[in-house]
Amino acid sequence: MPRSLRIERANGVYHIINRGNYRQDLFINEGAHLAFESCLFEACEKCGWVLEGFCVMTNHFHLVVRTPKGNLIYGMKWLQSTFANRYHKFRQIHGKLFQGRYKSLIVDEDSHLGALLHYVHLNPVRAGMISVDDLKNYRWSSYWYLNHKKHRPSCLDISGALEAAGGLRDTAAGIRKYGEYLKWLATDDAAQKEMAFEKMCRGWALGSKDFKKSVLDDELSKKPLEDQNFEGRDLSEVNELLWERLLEQCLQALSKTNQDIQADPKSAEWKVAIATVLKTRTSAPNIWISTHLAMGVSQAVSRYSSALLAKPKRERKLLAELTARITE
Repeated sequence: MPRSLRIERANGVYHIINRGNYRQDLFINEGAHLAFESCLFEACEKCGWVLEGFCVMTNHFHLVVRTPKGNLIYGMKWLQSTFANRYHKFRQIHGKLFQGRYKSLIVDEDSHLGALLHYVHLNPVRAGMISVDDLKNYRWSSYWYLNHKKHRPSCLDISGALEAAGGLRDTAAGIRKYGEYLKWLATDDAAQKEMAFEKMCRGWALGSKDFKKSVLDDELSKKPLEDQNFEGRDLSEVNELLWERLLEQCLQALSKTNQDIQADPKSAEWKVAIATVLKTRTSAPNIWISTHLAMGVSQAVSRYSSALLAKPKRERKLLAELTARITE
């Protein structure tokens, strides 16, 4: 089975989601909600996490967690297994509780954290469970704790949501204004679209393309490209970023530019060498390679590459030099 990419870094911020097995309702009463909340706060204390925000629905949960110690995997394993054990013991049942491995998206806090927290807080409203006017009474959310300071656990820091709503402060006035801000946001589809609400649970990262590239560079510095496992239906973007990364390395190694790509012939020796590297070291399809190297019809990529590899080694000097430079 394909497994989602797991990014784990010190002081990383993550959007974490999981559902009940077969989307069954897990949090069916106050006891189940309290049990999960207790496990969540224990996990945060145990792992040194900062809980930026959360919302627990009937059959799934959203967490926004900062991991100063880079221990996301350990902490989530402890949280889910501990809750499952307690749930099974209390209800005297057996079987799989969650639908599988949790999903985690690493977050660019400079550009996406605020919008993500607003999205999480508005989840019960977006699901049609309550009205926006009753949102402050939804007990199983960090927004409730924003309005009930004396009950807040030490691990919970909701300042990010207030700051992102216009530099609000954690005061009665600031909290009231944040409520008004969420009420406006809940009815403004254009604002939600601008904040990319529809993408908050998709893929593997929330952030700009440059942010995603920097995350992948960090990951690849820990493990060779060939050893990485970037499979799964949510990770096509990861694969394309990797192809772009390798293409950029090849162009730099040969001192070529985008202008050269457009100016030189479709079957230029250096283009064929790069195409061969991409075909042998990645899963990039011919149409992607031909488009990015201006090599004409996609079928030509395989033809050019096969012809190059069929030549004696002494006639593959440029390919050998290119391969050596990008693996230094």
